[in-house]
Amino acid sequence: MARQNSRFDTPQPHEPMFNVPLPVLLIALSMPVLFFFQQQLPDMGASMAFAPADLEQGRWGGLFTSMLLHASWPHALMNAVAAVAFGAPVARLFGDRIGPSVFLLFYVSCGALAALGYGLIHWGSPNPMVGASGAVFGLIGAATRLLGAHGRVRPLLDKRVIAMSLAWMAVNLFTGVVGYMPGAEGAQIAWEAHAVGFVVGILAIGPLGRLFKRGVLIEEETA
Repeated sequence: MARQNSRFDTPQPHEPMFNVPLPVLLIALSMPVLFFFQQQLPDMGASMAFAPADLEQGRWGGLFTSMLLHASWPHALMNAVAAVAFGAPVARLFGDRIGPSVFLLFYVSCGALAALGYGLIHWGSPNPMVGASGAVFGLIGAATRLLGAHGRVRPLLDKRVIAMSLAWMAVNLFTGVVGYMPGAEGAQIAWEAHAVGFVVGILAIGPLGRLFKRGVLIEEETA
């Protein structure tokens, strides 16, 4: 039996595949640009990185500044490509009026909360973490409920959402345990931050979808 919600019954128009919203494009372009300037710094940006030990000492700025840094060119470029691929449907959901500001806030919040989660898991560790991967995984989590839904948000327990989420987390766990990722160059991969960012994104996009009146896709229920 199908449940209908008249508020969200109007079909949404198909979005052009390669029409990347401006805020997404700017975020993606900022990654290699910022990494270029990062290389010019005497400490390669180490003072802006985030370490879990910072939380004990009341230093919170690294939660935000660490996502401006990357470990290598492949690291920065991979995150830039992923931001374009998965950020586009999220930005389109938010629309054109206040949407760009909301998208930026969403992106930064995913990144900061991902770093915070990593810090709580590794409480007291002095090992620094850099990269926008936590924020990007927030976009991946949100896009998991948007891809193929024609501008709507799929229910959290939709079979496709569950399947894609398990697949993403399996890949994330594999890269974390095996330690393989292009551009990692032997560095430890903060897979826990990726997971936290993903969870933040996949949960937050539901309320935001309703707020922006693009709706939740109601699936047919079977007994």
